[in-house]
Amino acid sequence: MLVLRDPFGRPVENLRISITQKCNFGCFYCHREGEIYSLGEEMRPEEIERIVRVAASLGILSIKLTGGEPLLRSDVIEIVHRISSVPRIKDVSMTTNGLLLEKYAAQLKEAGLSRVNVSLDTLNGEKFKMITGVDAHEEVVRGIVRAKEAGLNPVKVNMVLLRGINEDEVDDMIEFVKENGLILQIIELEQFREDALYNQYHVNLDEVENKVRERSVKVIVRSMHHRRKYILNDGAEIEIVKPMHNTEFCLNCNRIRLTSNGKLKPCLFRNDNLIDMLGPLRSGASDDELRNLFIEAVKKRKPFFS
Repeated sequence: MLVLRDPFGRPVENLRISITQKCNFGCFYCHREGEIYSLGEEMRPEEIERIVRVAASLGILSIKLTGGEPLLRSDVIEIVHRISSVPRIKDVSMTTNGLLLEKYAAQLKEAGLSRVNVSLDTLNGEKFKMITGVDAHEEVVRGIVRAKEAGLNPVKVNMVLLRGINEDEVDDMIEFVKENGLILQIIELEQFREDALYNQYHVNLDEVENKVRERSVKVIVRSMHHRRKYILNDGAEIEIVKPMHNTEFCLNCNRIRLTSNGKLKPCLFRNDNLIDMLGPLRSGASDDELRNLFIEAVKKRKPFFS
């Protein structure tokens, strides 16, 4: 099977698609998937499907839907169904803030969604409101539980560690995921530049990872980014995600992104090398022409931290 490789020999097997920039949360650290904020035109379901078909013909096996908040799209179930029906696509997942997950979990599973990541930085309702600007902690927790009940597997909880806010909650969050059969991803704060926000809230995860390692009975190194998953002695599963100034992370990145307005984005941290797919698609480009654009975008991939 064809496998696209960039100039650094990295295989490209995963396409992360932002389907909207709209969001019902206002998380103060949000990087908006690296998109320059503009509530412009969004891709239609059939356009997303066609780009995914082109990607699949080039060896892309896995699709992750994100936003903004993807569940704000009224046609999100149709989008999931269209993508999951594309031959060769083996895995369709989603990252969500979880507010609408209780409502949509069963429909998403039926439409072909395999698994879901839910952002939850804290188990404290007041801290949650401070981080997100929304008083919806209980709704998000119910959504996580409903996703698990609906058969989405695994359900991962994304916890961005923030200095002075939730550093003291790691053990509680580990207990929460263990009790509910979830996986915890402890994530380093990502910022395009080391600005005041980064300097105030960034936490180096080395100490946290060392403590998790001491409690583990097994370590699994994932192919993507060489992230490490720790299986603890009580059965809890913890992944550590350290993207900042991490050459190993970049060297093992197998992901390319598609912005909500249809541009291929070779790297989260750059906006000067985008390749427009939507414009040519709407102008009648053939599949071969779209494939060539995809290949051009892959050729522009370069490790940000090198």
